[in-house]
Amino acid sequence: MAQLRKLTANFVETEVDGEVLIVDLDGGELFSLSGTARDIWRLIDGERSADAIVEALQQEFTAPAGAVEQDVRALLEELQDAALVALA
Repeated sequence: MAQLRKLTANFVETEVDGEVLIVDLDGGELFSLSGTARDIWRLIDGERSADAIVEALQQEFTAPAGAVEQDVRALLEELQDAALVALA
């Protein structure tokens, strides 16, 4: 499975009070990630696949497996559509 990597040239990010704020430099869109979304963002390290991210979160949270996978896939799709992450 292909690893996910952040396209760091396409955004700037900062963390404020435990929330990750990402500004898409091309589209100007602001992403505010907290909770699980923030955890997903932090797990995108160029070495993990989407499946590995799902697995890591399933070990951390008690949510049903299908719900975790659905949340991860939905956020990753949004981040890919905004050209903030890509498959390596």
